[in-house]
Amino acid sequence: MAETTARGAPAVVQKTSGGNSAYHNFHNDFAHVADLNERRRLALAEVDKAPFGWYHVRACVVAGVGFFTDSYDIFTASLLTIMLGIVYYPGKGVMPTTSDNAIKLATSAGTVIGQLGFGALADIVGRKKMYGLELIIIIFATLGQALTSGSPACDIIGLIIFWRVIMGIGIGGDYPLSSIITSEFATTKWRGAMMAAVFAMQGMGQLGAAFVMLFVTLGFKGSLEGAKSIATCTGDCQVSVDKMWRTLIGIGAVPAVIALYFRLTIPETPRYTFDVARDVEKAQDDVKAYMAGKHEGEPDDMERIATSRAAKDNLEVPKASLSDFFHHYGKMKNALLLLGTAGSWFCLDVAFYGLSLNNGTILGAIGFSTTGYPNVYEYLYRTAVGNLIIVLAGAVPGYWVSVATIDTLGRKKIQMGGFIILTILFIIMGFAYHQLSSNALLAVYVLAQFFFNFGPNTTTFIVPGEVFPTRYRSTSHGISAASGKIGSIIGQGAISTLRTRGAVKAGDSPWLDHVLEIYALFMLLGCFTTLLIPETARKTLEELSGEDDYATSGRSADVQERDPSNDEEPIKAS
Repeated sequence: MAETTARGAPAVVQKTSGGNSAYHNFHNDFAHVADLNERRRLALAEVDKAPFGWYHVRACVVAGVGFFTDSYDIFTASLLTIMLGIVYYPGKGVMPTTSDNAIKLATSAGTVIGQLGFGALADIVGRKKMYGLELIIIIFATLGQALTSGSPACDIIGLIIFWRVIMGIGIGGDYPLSSIITSEFATTKWRGAMMAAVFAMQGMGQLGAAFVMLFVTLGFKGSLEGAKSIATCTGDCQVSVDKMWRTLIGIGAVPAVIALYFRLTIPETPRYTFDVARDVEKAQDDVKAYMAGKHEGEPDDMERIATSRAAKDNLEVPKASLSDFFHHYGKMKNALLLLGTAGSWFCLDVAFYGLSLNNGTILGAIGFSTTGYPNVYEYLYRTAVGNLIIVLAGAVPGYWVSVATIDTLGRKKIQMGGFIILTILFIIMGFAYHQLSSNALLAVYVLAQFFFNFGPNTTTFIVPGEVFPTRYRSTSHGISAASGKIGSIIGQGAISTLRTRGAVKAGDSPWLDHVLEIYALFMLLGCFTTLLIPETARKTLEELSGEDDYATSGRSADVQERDPSNDEEPIKAS
């Protein structure tokens, strides 16, 4: 029986229009179902049970391009500071340690702001309104950074720090938005693989940064070979390195520009429209929008108003509010879950970002030492190739093994296994640091890179996008991600600086073994925080967040009605 409006007139169902091929759109099959909770259940089942298709692949690519850009921008920092030292500190060729740390920490500081701010706003105003805005910020800040220059009144290092904070805000916003939008549009069976594929683009971003560094170095080879050392890189050499770092940074805006259109034209996620906006008619049409590659649903306005009024009173899903937020996390079970996701991310990032400070040691172990080079070209070339080897040997394989196994092994097993193995590896590197040969150190380092990514680095991104209720999912993911970045700031700015304790000359790291031992402790703590999270593989988001009762209550066990004009098979109630 067709549903009627408040005035008794038959509901008018409009076709949807517009959109893009990454986020598809199909028409409302359930407008005739009168019970709003049943209509919600059937519409979400369309998303959960949809067969894996090309629109899922395109959605992963659109979200993943953002993470490619994020990673590219984050991991070019170490290359950036090397070149800034050559250009702006002639005679030394190296920038002060304080300035070097400030540039690297600036991005993380901005990321914390973006994760918390965008995470909360996506729950308040919607995912659609915020998605794409973070890319605009990244593009703007990247171009500003690449085109900036110092003056008698403004120091170049201060300007770079300013732009990297702004860029960090955009990067931070991409974490909760890409995770939540991917999870809320994903089919239940392959949700983990889709989210892991998005996050795996972080490794491709690292790889891209190393390749661009290599290409620009080869491009300016003639100018760089004339300088015998970084301290004597002046004239053409200095100008070339100045062009190199601007090119390296500026290229980071290109993938963001490509993905911007697709992000700005996505439909709102149906879960947000149902459970937060409580706009049932719009939610149903947006489900169809995603599947058919349209922009968004366009329901009849009168029907939408009438149904929305009924939804406010009849939908059983709790309504978001500040008091409800504190009530929800006032329950021990929910508070411990947030502690599990945030604490695991915190413990991970302390060591994950701190380990990158050992790159000089590792490059030396594999024969790409930053000392003893015949000229500036060889120095920069070895740095680029060394980074390529490190990323290809451990990081990239780890990401894609996670993609292949995340839905079969499960998130919790991968995270716990990763933390346990990393604890062992850091204990080996720390307590046996002076006994390990260079080749052994390289092998342990590569294994650590692999198990970071085939382990907690991937799962800490995925699990917060699955376990929380829709009305607080983005906020909770933002809190978890921000905890991680606070850990990275501590790992980079406090713990890693201990490595030079007792040094008698520049370049010495007499306390590096103890720093690695501290990282082992954080990996062990990560094992305990992992105990607080559930296994999420092959479960619906409503089941994980405890909202499956709202989706199933009051429905008939044999409901399988559909619009008779649709010839597809009905979705039977489970």
